[in-house]
Parts: sequence; C-alpha cells; structure tokens
Amino acid sequence: MSRSSYKKVVLAYSGGLDTSVILKWLEEVYDCTVIAFCADLGQGEDLKAIKSKAQALGVKKVYMEDLREVFVKDHVFPMLRGNAIYEGSYLLGTSIARPLIARRQIEIAAKEGAEAVCHGATGKGNDQVRFELTYMALHPQIKIIAPWREWTMRSRRELIEYAEQHGIPVTATKAKPYSMDMNLFHTSYEGGILEDPWEAPPEEIFVMSVSPERAPSKAREVEIEYVTGDPVAVDGKKMSPAKLLAHLNTLGGHHGVGRVDLVENRYVGMKSRGVYETPGGTILHAAHRGLESLTMDREVLHLRDSLIPRYAELIYYGYWYAPEREMIQTALDEAQRDVTGTVRVKLYKGNCTVVGRKSPRSLYRLDMATFEEDDVYRQKDAEGFIRLNALRLAIRAQRKKRSTR
Repeated sequence: MSRSSYKKVVLAYSGGLDTSVILKWLEEVYDCTVIAFCADLGQGEDLKAIKSKAQALGVKKVYMEDLREVFVKDHVFPMLRGNAIYEGSYLLGTSIARPLIARRQIEIAAKEGAEAVCHGATGKGNDQVRFELTYMALHPQIKIIAPWREWTMRSRRELIEYAEQHGIPVTATKAKPYSMDMNLFHTSYEGGILEDPWEAPPEEIFVMSVSPERAPSKAREVEIEYVTGDPVAVDGKKMSPAKLLAHLNTLGGHHGVGRVDLVENRYVGMKSRGVYETPGGTILHAAHRGLESLTMDREVLHLRDSLIPRYAELIYYGYWYAPEREMIQTALDEAQRDVTGTVRVKLYKGNCTVVGRKSPRSLYRLDMATFEEDDVYRQKDAEGFIRLNALRLAIRAQRKKRSTR
C-alpha cells in the first residue's frame, strides 16, 4: 500500500512535541485523515486544551478517553500482584501504559474503518516495540506508521525547528530538551540533560515528589488493606483503584518516596539512563511484599519469586498480550488467593518501611515461632532434619578427604 492510499490513520496523540509534529507530518506526507486518540491515564494535563490544539492543527475527529480506572485495575494492579520490578529498580510505569493505549487505538481503528495506526515512539527506544507488539497481537493486518523511522529528522531539536516553521505550539525548548512521560503510576524522565549518567538530575525536573532532604521530619504511618492481592482501602477508607493510587501518590510524594535513577538495558540493545518517580507504587510494592510474608506458603513464595525477573522482563519488552505473560499471570494470581489483610508502613524522608502486618489468612504461628517455652514444637526433632539434609555434604567431604591421601 502506498503512502497516498491511506484514507484514515489513528494516531496515539499526547499533545506534546513529537505527536504534535506528527499530526502535521502525516497530513503532508500521507495526505490522509488523521484521527487523534488521547488516553487520560492520569497525566494531569489539560485534556480540553490538548483536544483544542489537535483541532487547531486540522484534526476533525479527536477521541479523549478517561482510562484511569481501567489502567489501574486491569494493568497496574495485576502487575503489582506479581511484584514486577525490572533490573532491581524500575517499577515499569511507562511499560505498563503502552499496551492499554495501543489496544484502544486498534479498537478505534476498527470502529472508524482506519487502515493504519501511528505512534510517536523513536526508533531507538522500547516504546516502539511495546506499541507494535500490541498492534500485531490484536490486529495482525493493521498497517503501522512509525514516523521516527521514516522522516529525515533525527533529534528533538529538529522537531522544535519544524514546529516553529509550521506554527505548531510546543512547550519543549532547545535549552531543555529532555523527554518526560507521566501517568497515574509514575513519571519518567530521559534524554537531553539527563544523558550523562554521572550528572545528578536537577531537582526542578521532579513533579510528583519532594526531595528526601525537604521531606517532613516527622514520619507518617499508613495502613493499607488488601483482598486477594489487591489494595482496597487506605487508613480504613475504601477507595476505587485509581483514587487509592492517587492518594498514595500524594502521601508518598510528600515524604520523598519513590525516586529511582537507573541505567537500564533497553530491549533494542543499548543502555539508557532513566529517572523515575513512583511514590504510590513504591508504597504498594513494599506493603504487598510485607503481607505476602505473612500469608504465602514458603515454597509457593519462592517459586513465585523465581518468576518475577521473567515476568518483569516481558512487561518491559512489551509482551503484555503474549501467551507466556498470560500464563505467568495466571500462576501469579493463583498465589494471591490468601494475600488478604492489612499492612502498616512508615514513610520517612524517602524511605517506605513495613512496620506491621496482620491477616485472617496468616500462616504465622506465635506458638511455633516463639523463643519462649512452648508445647507444640519439639526442638530435638531438628537434629534428624539437619543430619538428613547434611548427608550429601558429609559424603562429599569424605570423598574429598580420601582423594587427598
């Protein structure tokens, strides 16, 4: 299919520099009708202004959808049930948002009879993979337009110049060209002034949290109630998934919780420096593990933990709709059947510490674990247990001793 034969294209539109330039570029290069789709995932932007901007650039149809509850309930919470964390630090806030946006693009394309979908991800990053794996998993025949792999512009500085030449209003500047992505789960920053991994990120970039140095000197304790692995209430107040996460973002951000500075391995093969804020997610991750320690069987917990690196990698790479992710998710969710109870965490100057946990499904037995006198555990039984487990070690030592004679 030639460029001129596309009649309709659904663009994942954010109103930022890249997608604003893409709107004009698609009209010029493909001579097509552009349908803009903007998902409200809690990025805190003026969506009416974003819609007006698209219309001012000539877009006749703009979809603006509030997906915050869907995002948290169907994407963030399942990921938190699996304790997904990439390379020891990254809670995957950008990674988990892309499959939802891409899925809605495909659904809108089907509704509108569009032949193609378009995204603004660069040819160097992970997002292009996340978008396109989802497109192809849900609609293998859809045509995909990835401007960063087609046009001659090679930097955001050139995009800013293009925008200036075509009268496209943008907030990015040549002096401050770093990229920022925000949703209800996190905010990420990369590129530009952050590309030197030796230089600390400037304090003024952060939007969700204060620095630990400026956080209150008095700690705050928070109680989070869980039902089968999902948080349902904070300090005794029931909340919807999105409202609960937003509330914890406020509390965590106020105490400087959730900042990460990471040099990560991208799927496409290069290393990249990313700076992240995930205040509410950091609290939920710590609280969830605290409750699991009380309620999960040892072997189930250890087996589940062995799946976490692979599970997190699948999400980071963009395989949300792959059968292996769905298979692992089923196993992870099965392990959450008894993860019900309440966790108390302490927030203090960037730290989130579990200080209490209780559950009607607890496996913790004080009468077993106590160091005081008890009538339920015979300590002498441990001798045979140890001897049997040490048998192979003893045999190995005897062999070694014989071989040195």
